[in-house]
Amino acid sequence: MKADVGQSKFFDFISGAFDDEPVKRREPLNLAHVLEDRRPATIPVPILEKRIHTRFDKAFLVVIESELYGDTVAVARNVSAGGILVEMTYAPPLGTQVTVHFQHARDEDELDEIMVRAEVKHHHYLNFTGGDDAASSRAIGLRFVEFLAPDERIPPERWH
Repeated sequence: MKADVGQSKFFDFISGAFDDEPVKRREPLNLAHVLEDRRPATIPVPILEKRIHTRFDKAFLVVIESELYGDTVAVARNVSAGGILVEMTYAPPLGTQVTVHFQHARDEDELDEIMVRAEVKHHHYLNFTGGDDAASSRAIGLRFVEFLAPDERIPPERWH
């Protein structure tokens, strides 16, 4: 028996032959292979080093001077003739020009200082765990623009 729904005759072209037929179902797809931990075969690609200067992994204090953000004591790492990675509490915007002050005490009363104008090229946000605690660090990649004559040295008390 065919029930009329509404007043429209729009679906009248559908014959009653479908009323008595059971619904045909497809066999379920076997997707077990999707859950397998198969990693695609990787083709070894040589990693090309973009850096042209030798890097030195050494941690030491520097002062980062910025006209907008003032002076900040930071930890320099991974220094080369072309740039440096500096761990800082904040990250100046990309393209910001800063002055990096390197100081080394030769004797008790003699202090060597190198001043370098640099540009912020990269931001690095590092998340890691130390024991059971999660921690994070922020660093910037600086590209050296020019070496400056140390005309204004930073007093040693501002380094701590």
